[in-house]
Amino acid sequence: MFAAERRQLILEMVRANGAVSLRELARVVQTSEVTVRRDVRALEAEGLLDRRHGGAVLPGGLTRESGFPQKSHLASAEKTAIADLAATLVGEGEAVVVGAGTTTQELARRLARVPGLTVVTNSLLVAQALAHANRVEVVMTGGTLRGSNYALVGSGAEQSLQGLRVSRAFISGTGLTAERGLSTSNMLSASVDRALVRAAGEVVVLADHTKLATDTMFQTVPTELITRLVTDEPPAHDERAAMELQALADQGVQISVAGAAAGSSAGAGAGGGPGAGPASDEAGEGGGEQPRGQAPLPAQRRTHGSGHLRSAPAPSQAPPQLGEPAERERERARVAEMRRR
Repeated sequence: MFAAERRQLILEMVRANGAVSLRELARVVQTSEVTVRRDVRALEAEGLLDRRHGGAVLPGGLTRESGFPQKSHLASAEKTAIADLAATLVGEGEAVVVGAGTTTQELARRLARVPGLTVVTNSLLVAQALAHANRVEVVMTGGTLRGSNYALVGSGAEQSLQGLRVSRAFISGTGLTAERGLSTSNMLSASVDRALVRAAGEVVVLADHTKLATDTMFQTVPTELITRLVTDEPPAHDERAAMELQALADQGVQISVAGAAAGSSAGAGAGGGPGAGPASDEAGEGGGEQPRGQAPLPAQRRTHGSGHLRSAPAPSQAPPQLGEPAERERERARVAEMRRR
């Protein structure tokens, strides 16, 4: 395919979806991400689209929020891997809140297999994913329907969350920085997400690498309130995202990274279901308040100095977790290696 044909196809995909990841563009046009990145840069120079970390969006994409159909096509493989890993945090009989978003919808599909679970949500998509889960109780907030993301917002949603207390909240957003925390481009969505967070003992943010180092208008969760970030590993060239991960870890956020293997293999959520296997048993035992700054989840271990991730041994064979100083040193070594590449 000639460069002109390739760029025309890229432009058509972005116009159709609003936002598309470089990985997806490379798959469709059947070329490397390096070539696609060069094409996206050329199209941006012509003012036809805007580059974002790991993808491309319509010009001025940060000034408005993309609808659900557009968001669902951005970093879809990464969101699946993140959902697989996040599901291992939920144990049998827990009560959690799950906010609106395409990543949280993926998580909800995996939570359908957790017996005795109670899920409080303002998302119609999350509720739909759990509608036929006989062993899961779904509690919907009140509020006004926001059609662009199928979420209930407004004072009705916030009031229905008053007096609620659950073990943890799973929240997504539009951008995440160490300086400001999680943010979104819609005021009503941000307000309801803050109410969801207030109801939880700990806060788990689900954000793929395209959202790292991106800041948007309305703050949802300040960094000091984020217990854990579940994300995917940024590409080797994305130095800003890697540095943002380091900055978040330095501020005490536990970083759990879902590698490519987590997205392609039958993980706890996609296979036997969270709460059914050893990984979810361990997550269940660690439920409730956890000290900040610990090592990543047992499901993913960082390899010192390699810049890559690999699955940890089974819980019975896993080495003891390192303390906070050692883990941060390993994180710094990993970031330094990614920057050298």
